[in-house]
Amino acid sequence: MAQQHTTSLRLRLRYRFDHLVSGGTTALIGWLALACLAVVVPASLVLVWSDRAAPATLSGRLTAVWASVGQTLKIGGAVGSPLYVLASVSLALVALLFVSTLVSLITTGINRRIMSLRLGHSTVLETRHTVVLGWSDQVFPVIGELVAANANQRRSAIAVLAPQDKVWMEDEISTRVSDSGRTRIICRNGSTTDPAELCRVSPRTAKAVLVLPPTGDTGDAHVVKTLLALDAAVPGSGEGEAMVVAAVRDSRNHRTARLAAGPTGHVLCVDDIVARLLVSTARQPGLSLIYSELLDFEGDEFYPVAAEGLVGRTFGEALLSFATSSAVGLLHTDGSVTLNPDPRAAIGPADRIIVISQDDDTGVRADVASHVEEDAIVTAGPRIAQAERLLLLGWNRRAPLVIEQLGQYVSPGTTLDVVALGEYAATRGPRAVTAERSRLEVSFHDGDITDPLTLAKLDVPSYDSLIVIGETEPAASASASASASASVSACGSASATPVAPLAPVTDPDARADDRTLVTLLHLRAIGDAAQRELALTTEMSDDGNRLLAPARGGADFIVSGRLISLLMTQISESPYLAEVFEELFKAEGHEFHLKPAADYVRAGHEVSFATAVESARRRRECAVGYRLRARSATGPDYGVRINPDKRRRVRFSEEDWLIVLAES
Repeated sequence: MAQQHTTSLRLRLRYRFDHLVSGGTTALIGWLALACLAVVVPASLVLVWSDRAAPATLSGRLTAVWASVGQTLKIGGAVGSPLYVLASVSLALVALLFVSTLVSLITTGINRRIMSLRLGHSTVLETRHTVVLGWSDQVFPVIGELVAANANQRRSAIAVLAPQDKVWMEDEISTRVSDSGRTRIICRNGSTTDPAELCRVSPRTAKAVLVLPPTGDTGDAHVVKTLLALDAAVPGSGEGEAMVVAAVRDSRNHRTARLAAGPTGHVLCVDDIVARLLVSTARQPGLSLIYSELLDFEGDEFYPVAAEGLVGRTFGEALLSFATSSAVGLLHTDGSVTLNPDPRAAIGPADRIIVISQDDDTGVRADVASHVEEDAIVTAGPRIAQAERLLLLGWNRRAPLVIEQLGQYVSPGTTLDVVALGEYAATRGPRAVTAERSRLEVSFHDGDITDPLTLAKLDVPSYDSLIVIGETEPAASASASASASASVSACGSASATPVAPLAPVTDPDARADDRTLVTLLHLRAIGDAAQRELALTTEMSDDGNRLLAPARGGADFIVSGRLISLLMTQISESPYLAEVFEELFKAEGHEFHLKPAADYVRAGHEVSFATAVESARRRRECAVGYRLRARSATGPDYGVRINPDKRRRVRFSEEDWLIVLAES
């Protein structure tokens, strides 16, 4: 017997209504007219027959019903001859059709405009604003730093163009950037490689354009295409053209991107800069804290100040002509920069002095030469460089650059052990390192750096310095890891408990950071067991992961995403800084060093910082701060003091450092 199905009245009515609507506009209008008449006519009859003032005759009452129906349906309800009534109804229907069409057109236009605004397709009409092209995790520190830079400006704007939903971008920015201050943040949807869509953010009238590198292997190619599209959208060059700042990850794409950016553009190479900082920081722990302080807009920064009163005098005299600022170079009229010039170099009439200062209005003259204490200055001889044992954990495309940089600075006899996954350590690693390494002996070992057994066999505490870089390659299998760890030279032992394999992550950078966090967890356990503080430098992609890192306070982290964001923002606000940073981050240029303070001034005695500046000047160096060993593990500054008042007295110990700008 067939089972009977019953359908509710509600569903049957809904089905009939859906069928009615699907019949088309004509059928819908007809049924809507019948429905209105079915309601309006009976209601009008009730109103007329219940009215005590209604006409007494049937014809009079029917006329009153007609008038009520006509007024309700806005068709007039005129009374007269049939021709007069027909003409009146026709005019009323025409007027009703016209008004309805007009209202519909206005409503449609407003809705279309609202949808266009929500989609982010309208053009930004701003001048002297900053344009950010592309969307990645770097957009948040970039916007945050731009907001901080514009805090003292009355009117500023940031226009973001990316192939993302406009409302979603605005929500993400408002969540990650808590306070935008006086800066208006405008988001637009569009492809950054389409010249027509690039015009939505008005790059022609902007003061700076920042091209962010997307994540993934094709990110550099996308940056190059965006730069070419930008050139097509804003053809030609001239006075007042926006400063274009871009970044590429792979050093092999740097030259191509620079050609696409044109003569006025500046392209940063993430690999070169990160490799340089990894090596410098591994040799001088604490250097990452100094660059973090100088690159963000919250602390001291680089500013050019007028050389009033110092024209014709030497740069050495300028070093002691600012009490609360630190002179580090000269900005010439042609836009060129000289960092740490010869102290005997004369300051020209059009030169500006580059200082490290709290703000652009704090670089004021105040002679402090009288605070120099001659009897506290120490003349120390050069220190004899010692051979070191270095350990590099992990492998990515930056590893060959790191090894090449190490080979240029280390002392003869220095050894470097590289531990990475088997395929890369055994084959690709040696082939990738092609630079001359006469002073650096490199050994490659096969092993999984997230495996505690692999780390336990390395005798990690015996190394002078450790560098951990993110491995972007898939994790080795359990069997491969076991056999790999057996091939690592055993120099010691430590007990550790293996952890479960990491869950798969689709983003290569996120996967690399996850593996780095696990490695740091094991290294901390090894350091605690040995009761020794490991000299550790770590590379990460996401600044949020740095906050999770199981490492001591003040440890050195090179966060590639945040570092490049800070550099791009600084250059976009002050174009001359492009040459400053290029000098700081190239191998043969000037850079910041942490040197023993006892080599400059008497240890154990209170001396003015002006005395340290004068002692550094005699070595052709610019002293800009210091780091105290006793506070190196205490936040928020971890013992680092940039740009102290030169009249301030400090007691340096044998273990404290002076921060100087000197030739590499």
